Amino acid sequence: MFRSGGDPVLYLSDPPGIGKDTRRRMLDGLAKLNQMRADVYGDPEIETRIKQYEMAYRMQTSVPKLMDLGDEPESTFALYGPDARQRGSYAANCLLARRLVERGVRFVQLYKRGWDQHNDLPRDLALQCQAVDQPSAALVQDLKQRGLLDDTLIVWGGEFGRTVYCQGALTQTNYGRDHHPRCFTMWAAGGGVKPGVSIGETDDYCYNVVADPVHVHDLQATMLHCLGVDHKRLTYKFQGRHFRLTDVHGNVVNKLLA
Repeated sequence: MFRSGGDPVLYLSDPPGIGKDTRRRMLDGLAKLNQMRADVYGDPEIETRIKQYEMAYRMQTSVPKLMDLGDEPESTFALYGPDARQRGSYAANCLLARRLVERGVRFVQLYKRGWDQHNDLPRDLALQCQAVDQPSAALVQDLKQRGLLDDTLIVWGGEFGRTVYCQGALTQTNYGRDHHPRCFTMWAAGGGVKPGVSIGETDDYCYNVVADPVHVHDLQATMLHCLGVDHKRLTYKFQGRHFRLTDVHGNVVNKLLA
């Protein structure tokens, strides 16, 4: 998890008086001591600890370079929008997502906080869409122009749907919408997904699904399929039972696949 202030990762910086060369020698010596014990006991926990120290050192040397946007041209910031230089903003996080994918990171998750329109919808929704639309489109475009989109699955969504009717007092300047348990919109791009396809339809009141419903298990099954995983075979054993990520449900949505 990256933080918006201070060290982007906790304990990323060395203590005062400790340089990278000193840190490297210390870890090399510690690895030799740990390896001696691992050779005696054969405990996999010791091997895990050695690898954890090495991963922490790689983060100390690579994360600062990742977070330094000084090597990005002006055209990149114009693509992602005016907030792209503001650390912790959604736009900056979209740009960081592209930089992470370039470096081979397998999974990246971005958050846009405060998306909860129970009131002040006319004002807040416009501001939030303005903060999200351009950077999201820029991430897709940036990955595509760098030849990374075909191998990267992007899934965009929130935590629930929103009612089409208003919540609270209805005025021209202040009203909201409540949580919607039935209808919900998401979009996906890249990674084996067919572009320009819309799946699903609601009734005239946008309250119930009337055509091509996609259950959350269907979405998960399709995402796993795009990643080369058969959701019916990917299981883990817990308390004597084999579980799978889609429980006992889920079908791949073939209409979504390229």
